[in-house]
Amino acid sequence: MNNDHNILLEAGTNELEIVIFQAGPFLFGINVMKVREIITMLPLTPLPGTPEAIMGLIELRGEVMTVIDLPMVISHPREVGSDDRLIVCEFNGEKSVLRVDQVTEIKRISWEQIDTPSDLARGVQGITNGVVKTGDQMIILLDYERIALELSRKDIMARESVKRLGARERSNKNIWIAEDSEMLRTLILDTLDDAGYFNTTVFNNGKEALDAFEQDGVECDLLITDIEMPQMDGLHLTKRLREMERYATLPIIIFSSLISDDLKHKGEAVGANAQITKPEIGLLIATLDEFVG
Repeated sequence: MNNDHNILLEAGTNELEIVIFQAGPFLFGINVMKVREIITMLPLTPLPGTPEAIMGLIELRGEVMTVIDLPMVISHPREVGSDDRLIVCEFNGEKSVLRVDQVTEIKRISWEQIDTPSDLARGVQGITNGVVKTGDQMIILLDYERIALELSRKDIMARESVKRLGARERSNKNIWIAEDSEMLRTLILDTLDDAGYFNTTVFNNGKEALDAFEQDGVECDLLITDIEMPQMDGLHLTKRLREMERYATLPIIIFSSLISDDLKHKGEAVGANAQITKPEIGLLIATLDEFVG
């Protein structure tokens, strides 16, 4: 194994590999860590009563999975073609499939190369959490979690699980949140509010959060951070904070769709206190209570 690949096995390098693919007129990328495999089209079983973007079900080696029609999601529907591919993804322990026009390559990039979405990218139905330009290509990072959540409405179920915990006064605790997805920020803030954590500060990415932590007079009792964020990811943010003596014992919770048995060692290596898979927000509140409640 070469050194270029080895660096991706380390924690806190602020780098990632993305699978690049075409859907409609747009070039998208998705973190390779979310991709289980890429296959050609399989026979589909229609699923009545589902959103229009749900093409149906496929069976792959005994597993039944939902197929999401990405061209339909971005309002560029078209008939299935011979070059179409199915990208098998995993989110929150569940597999689902994206139908795309074609897959082009895998590319290694740094989170520093990724900017917040431009007005053009934001027009893609709000399903992007970053844009990277390499050469003459503009690649839109797909917010796969948002698509999966909106089609399944797991965000509603997640908030209901928090309400069942019951709210109590926790407003004296200062909770900082680093999360680039607008929808997930709203979900986290609303559920923290439901639970009684009213004193919150939000950052759009790890770089913004680190800049704030480096200031004098910081009042933060606990940090919740995503992993995938433009400019600086949550693993690198955690690593940088642990290198500062004043944040050596700060409770840090990683809240990400990339949490799995195969990847948890990365969060442990940089010093995270807990790692929770999105959108298990009820467990997030229970973990906050454990550290500062």
